[in-house]
Amino acid sequence: MEWTSIGRGWSAVAESAGSVMLARSAMNRAATEGQRPAGRPVRGARRISAALAGLAASTRHELLTFDDPVASASRAIPEPFLELAGACMRAAAERAGEVRRIVPRHALPRLEDGPRIPGRARFADAIPFKLIVVDRTVAAVPLDLELLYNGLLLIRDPVVVQALVRAHHACWATAEELVRLPPPRSAGGPPELLRPVLEALVSGLTDEAAAARLGMSARTYSRRVGELMAALGTTSRFRAGAEAARRGWL
Repeated sequence: MEWTSIGRGWSAVAESAGSVMLARSAMNRAATEGQRPAGRPVRGARRISAALAGLAASTRHELLTFDDPVASASRAIPEPFLELAGACMRAAAERAGEVRRIVPRHALPRLEDGPRIPGRARFADAIPFKLIVVDRTVAAVPLDLELLYNGLLLIRDPVVVQALVRAHHACWATAEELVRLPPPRSAGGPPELLRPVLEALVSGLTDEAAAARLGMSARTYSRRVGELMAALGTTSRFRAGAEAARRGWL
């Protein structure tokens, strides 16, 4: 079960904050027969992309992350997915009033060369796993603890989410500050006619399901998607989602 490997990473960063006790209690409760699962596994690039876009779109107040931008460098991950994931995190950071990102020390050179993300960042000797927490209400952890592309666990159980928040806070307190200048915020948005099409596109729906939701034919929906991609300057749906997130349209 996915929770077993996640539990192994706790003690390195969060024991003093009591996060291990909270997380183990929550995991035991989630594993008990008849209890509501604390997290929902999400697999497949399309579904994962939709989940990340949803997290970005729902961000309002705070974004907490453990992030290792080096982890995916030597892996065979499609570039469009990496672009979309990065754009979603930048969009979430632009929406949040408070951003706290913790990266491992070995990732600093890549962090300096990569796209700027708004908010504060600190570096530690290591991070226990990749983590995204939005507004202290929902969290995402890779199923293998390293790569979102291999699947993620979307967590809404309040006890587990708060345990993850405490783990992040405990690591933040001992990490070193990294001063970064935030990029300018994006302005504008898609034409009003295309906004519902964009929302349907990043939700991961099939064309048929999206067309039915929007009350139009599949042919009309396909044409509107083409218009949206043209407005975004791309011919790829994956890249359209990434570009929309980068522009702050989500």
